[in-house]
Amino acid sequence: MADMKMPRNPMPTQEPSVRARNFREVALGYTEEAALMEATRCLNCKNMPCVEGCPVNIRIPAFIEKVREGEFEEAYHIIHESSSLPAVCGRVCPQENQCEKRCVRGIKGEAVAIGRLERFVADWHNAHSREHPQIPEQNGHRVAVVGSGPSGLTCAGDLAKKGYKVTVFEALHLAGGVLVYGIPEFRLPKAIVQKEIDTLKALGVDIQTNVVIGKTITVDELFEDGYEAVFIGSGAGLPRFMGIPGESLKGVYSANEFLTRSNLMKAYREDSDTPIMKAKNVAVVGGGNVAMDAARTALRLGAEKVYIVYRRSLEELPARREEVEHAMEEGVEFLLLNNPTKILGYSNPDDRRDPKNGCVIGMECLKMELGEPDERGRRAPVAIPESEFTLDVDCVIMSIGTSPNPLIKSTTEGLAVNERGGIIVEEETGKTTKDGVYAGGDAVTGAATVILAMGAGKHAAKAIDEYIMNK
Repeated sequence: MADMKMPRNPMPTQEPSVRARNFREVALGYTEEAALMEATRCLNCKNMPCVEGCPVNIRIPAFIEKVREGEFEEAYHIIHESSSLPAVCGRVCPQENQCEKRCVRGIKGEAVAIGRLERFVADWHNAHSREHPQIPEQNGHRVAVVGSGPSGLTCAGDLAKKGYKVTVFEALHLAGGVLVYGIPEFRLPKAIVQKEIDTLKALGVDIQTNVVIGKTITVDELFEDGYEAVFIGSGAGLPRFMGIPGESLKGVYSANEFLTRSNLMKAYREDSDTPIMKAKNVAVVGGGNVAMDAARTALRLGAEKVYIVYRRSLEELPARREEVEHAMEEGVEFLLLNNPTKILGYSNPDDRRDPKNGCVIGMECLKMELGEPDERGRRAPVAIPESEFTLDVDCVIMSIGTSPNPLIKSTTEGLAVNERGGIIVEEETGKTTKDGVYAGGDAVTGAATVILAMGAGKHAAKAIDEYIMNK
């Protein structure tokens, strides 16, 4: 009988004091020896609950079996049947809430480290494989994909494998969407993303950058140009703010802007055309993965103090446990059960700290306590009277969520959206209210995970294929 309490093999990482001041990848990856040892922990369950927990239904026991046999390239091909971005998913997918959550080993001990094994297999393939994907036999049909984030790339890859001529339109100057502008280098190296994109290009996918759908060309004009279906995976890049006084001060950023300028525009460089203000004390408002990314980036940009300000407790914090632990190890301070009420600034041109007017000098907060659960079962935070205090900061980063950009909706006739601006779709297919148009990922759900966006792109690709073939 298997030892159900056998612990998983740890992931080696950079030392916290070292990594907090560099942008190199934090997690160093499994060695072959560690991967082989971890693969032996898989029980190869007949009912495969882990597969049910995977949004793209990777044949997990099958690929782990190949790892156990030392057939790493075969393991990669099994993963790649279902996932166009295995090296990405192995790094940023919340496996602990999906496939690993269903792992039988996790009932009495630690689940198999499925994500770490996926990363190992993908990295091994990228380092050793000399095979070049062949362009599949073309079927003569054309599909347009709006956005080159995880949902768009997945949809494009699946359709390309079926012989479609796919063109991806990206608004920015680099392909990758949130994988490039949103997730920092220390969590997801951009060379990894580029490698995955190059694989899709080798399958025949055409990627056109600097094309803003709704301005450069509209969805309706894509159909006029001969595309038979359109998939919208434009993400959710419209930041939300709290609506408190002081949010227009210099030194207040949305997390989206802060991370985009650091990750994509390299604003931390001395010669940058769009520099980020060098802050001493930084407050990041929010508790999700994006908040952790912003806080850890601020440290690496030279901040002496970085605070996570979150109105609930640690138990309610929505970020991945691993990211929270890494942030704590690196020195980020968590001010839990606190809520900002006002951002303070000054307008004295003689102040030596900054000759410009209207800069952040602090943030007023209220202490909170958890009250009764809300409609989703979460205990609602309630302000504690007369508990105000001022946090000494010169930079505030708002990370309280994003919404889909309204540009595509406003320029596309017949496309319905909900009250949050998300495109309305059929859940299983991604079909919108406009004939021939499908959508998925954050453009539908609002900000969510990479793997859920990939799952939506995968389902939409299947539905688009059926739609065109039945036509």
